[in-house]
Amino acid sequence: MKKVLTIAGSDPSGGAGIQADLATFSAFHVQGFSAITAVTAQAPSSVRGVLPVPPAFVIDQIEAVTDAFAIDAVKIGMAAKGETLTAIAELLDRLNISTVVLDPVISSSGGFPLLERDGVPALRALLPRVHLVTPNLHEASQLTGREVVTEEDMGEAVIRIREMGPRYVLIKGGHLEGKAVDILYDGKSVRRYVSERVGKELHGTGCILSAALAACLAKGINVERAVKQAKTYITALIRSEGY
Repeated sequence: MKKVLTIAGSDPSGGAGIQADLATFSAFHVQGFSAITAVTAQAPSSVRGVLPVPPAFVIDQIEAVTDAFAIDAVKIGMAAKGETLTAIAELLDRLNISTVVLDPVISSSGGFPLLERDGVPALRALLPRVHLVTPNLHEASQLTGREVVTEEDMGEAVIRIREMGPRYVLIKGGHLEGKAVDILYDGKSVRRYVSERVGKELHGTGCILSAALAACLAKGINVERAVKQAKTYITALIRSEGY
């Protein structure tokens, strides 16, 4: 069984973060491991507070896992602190793990900050170590320094973010008007994934998508197929009302 490590925050409501990642890994039949970057007090509709884990202890957690197990893929989600992201980047340079999926979590859907102000430059610095990065419109805006609100903006943003170093960029268009359009770019070609909306925006979908992508990539599925499988999984989860 393939082994996937998630590095992210803890969500006591279970809809996002470490808890959602591990549930997704199980659904995709990979073995899940975790390193917690922050403890949060939140529910699906609100975030009350965030308590970051000291960066050195985040690294201790990661090394405890990677020293004992051969990890096939890593998913990085909420880091809370730029210092934590910098420490993770330095550790990735020492580890022989090429499949890294980054969900560049900056704030909650309600606008609560989940990354300190110094975190965005640290996210940019992490990108050259990343195989696939999955920003939403707000995160793409923060990474590029330009507002991303339309599909045309997304097309320009994927190019700018790809130039920062990741192998693949997937910008999620869930906040677009009308149909949801995601755009994948590998430096040569752009692929659009268009889907009908199946309900209101839900808590944790970004976490679940990136976790599903990491699981698929760990199993040797290429990025294009992994995106399709991950999106299909989330859609089915929402429709089943098991979310």
